[in-house]
Amino acid sequence: MSISVVILAAGQGTRMKSTTPKVLHKISGKSMLFHAIDAAKEVSDDITVVLYHQAERIQKEIETHYEGIHFHRQDAQKFPGTGGAMKGVKTKNERTLILNGDMPLITKDSLLALTSGDADINMSVITLQDPTGYGRVIIEKGNVLEIVEQKDCNHTQLLTQTVNAGIYAVDTALLEKYIPALHNHNAQKEYYLTDIIKMAVDEGKSVHPVYVEEEEFKGVNSKLDLADAEEILQRRIKTEWMKHGVSMRLPETIYIDCRATFEGECMLENGVSIQGASRIINSHIKTHSVIEDAHIENSDVGPMGRVRPDSKLIDTHIGNFVEVKKSTLLGVKAGHLAYIGDATINEGSNIGAGVITCNYDGKHKYQTHIGKNVFVGSDTQLVAPVTIPDDVMIAAGTTVTKDVDSGDLVLSRSPQKSIKNFFYTFFKKA
Repeated sequence: MSISVVILAAGQGTRMKSTTPKVLHKISGKSMLFHAIDAAKEVSDDITVVLYHQAERIQKEIETHYEGIHFHRQDAQKFPGTGGAMKGVKTKNERTLILNGDMPLITKDSLLALTSGDADINMSVITLQDPTGYGRVIIEKGNVLEIVEQKDCNHTQLLTQTVNAGIYAVDTALLEKYIPALHNHNAQKEYYLTDIIKMAVDEGKSVHPVYVEEEEFKGVNSKLDLADAEEILQRRIKTEWMKHGVSMRLPETIYIDCRATFEGECMLENGVSIQGASRIINSHIKTHSVIEDAHIENSDVGPMGRVRPDSKLIDTHIGNFVEVKKSTLLGVKAGHLAYIGDATINEGSNIGAGVITCNYDGKHKYQTHIGKNVFVGSDTQLVAPVTIPDDVMIAAGTTVTKDVDSGDLVLSRSPQKSIKNFFYTFFKKA
């Protein structure tokens, strides 16, 4: 059966206490709405996102990352509520799956379960040990009879532990019939999507409950919810990568972006942060190092190293307190306390402690090119743009301001001088 998906993302999200739209808050490197879109794309090629609050900003973000997404603007002044969000939405397939944009933990398997079978409506439900505060879903002989808000429950209904998880798969023809019939004759003066369940039951249609895991259907409404969802998604990401052979020391202390990838034999020590679409191949990332949108291959980084975006390290050792930014290092050693920015360095070269590339003049960034088998002594400044060819030695404390020739020793130092007995004169006892 062909499936269309509608993602409701029109809410204001006031509990987030933020000027950023709720659905654009990031979880493991990706906006929560994008997690929902990714899951939807696993089951459908007809996806509509319903927007209202900061609609233009959200639509622009989506269009930057996805093609072929349809958009619908809710008239929330005229038609408030979840049912109001669906008024005017058109889908092309036999069945329409209605998701929430603030449910970033949903998976393909759950969506397929919700869209399977031949019931007129599949409705997601959760069994809670303590359902206090939730409307109860009353089920009889395998079908939903009604949804009863807690304040309206009788004693028997209050004992029910089954509650609505908020996602529905509906026969599209029925949806097109029921949505225009929704009314707002309630205390909140809103149009409720849940009213379609009563309409279907009253007409003798089949409404089938699909039991789902609470974790997957967790909504994110606050910064606390955001943090909880991050923990859940991080656990999933790290579990999956460990199954694929990545070693992790104290994995609960490690952060891995959902866009990062690993190949071969990789080791992540405690406190490591792998951000963006980083690619790690046969490498060892040591304690408290940070990798950001970088390519690390057959290399080791850290402890406490930082590799910033657009950097590539191959067959390279980066030690503690070394920062690499937008640079390519091929077969290089930089043991400690160095900054390498906008540079290319080739095999056999050694970068001493305290070395920096001076790549910025206040207006523009400039390149440093270092060839093979170059020894850069400690506390050297390489003032870009500058090229150091193969087989060069640079003495400690040198400031390099112009290109040099292969085979050179480069040094720039003030002559050392000593003043005899100065210490004793300066600290002479009165």
